[in-house]
Amino acid sequence: MRKLAIGAAMSGTLALTGLAAPAALADSPALTFGTITVNNGKPIAVGTKAAVTVPVTYSFTRPADLVIDYQNNFLIAALYRGSLAETDNAVEANSMPVCTTTATTDTTVTESCAAKLTIDPRDNLYTAADATTWKAAALYSETAIDLDESDDHISAHTGLDIWGNLGTAKLQRVSKVTVNATPEPVVKGKTLTVKGALTRADWNTGRYAGYKGQKVTLQFKAKGAAAYTDVKTVTSGTGGALATTVKASKDGSYRYKFAGTSTTAAKTSAADFVDVR
Repeated sequence: MRKLAIGAAMSGTLALTGLAAPAALADSPALTFGTITVNNGKPIAVGTKAAVTVPVTYSFTRPADLVIDYQNNFLIAALYRGSLAETDNAVEANSMPVCTTTATTDTTVTESCAAKLTIDPRDNLYTAADATTWKAAALYSETAIDLDESDDHISAHTGLDIWGNLGTAKLQRVSKVTVNATPEPVVKGKTLTVKGALTRADWNTGRYAGYKGQKVTLQFKAKGAAAYTDVKTVTSGTGGALATTVKASKDGSYRYKFAGTSTTAAKTSAADFVDVR
């Protein structure tokens, strides 16, 4: 699983030295942050193949003499779960933010920024545990390089600071629902069997798997009507199977509606029109 850079850096340093973490660090930049908002505060539903790109907005205040040029230093947003030093998983914003100055003082500058964060299930999501609430972080990195070897010495130094718990974002699995009413056409007053299936993204396998034990609502809309009405509630069985029976009374469309759970996004099936004769 991926780790934020700080986790990898700390692990590598301790492995090389065999010592405890240093007691003193170089000065960190005096940056402060407002809340990081991901996907406008809405859950992010991800399937098994398609990458999902969502907006990220945040504000921060920096010293007036600290210019972030995205060449020698960078400031980006990220999502993570677990701790900062040992993340269980992490996804970093993949576009350079567009920032606007919103306030200044003699010593500080406040900026409001917007960026994009892309979650690719094939690269970023690994287990069912990823369907949860993630925390937002800000990552600042700087690099100093001296390649003048006239004195037989070159150097490259990189610094990294991460501020965590600056916001949250909920990741959910995409769900799918199908419906099929039989027989078609049907004689008025006879029994219709309405089957279907509820499945959801399985990031372990990269496929959709049945979602058992979930409440799904069968809905009906008569021909010419403006809206669907609830008919009955069905519980998904093995493989997410849905099945129930109704009496055919008039022409109209049936569909299954899943309200969603904390880990799985809501979904409504396409409609199946039944001709009643």
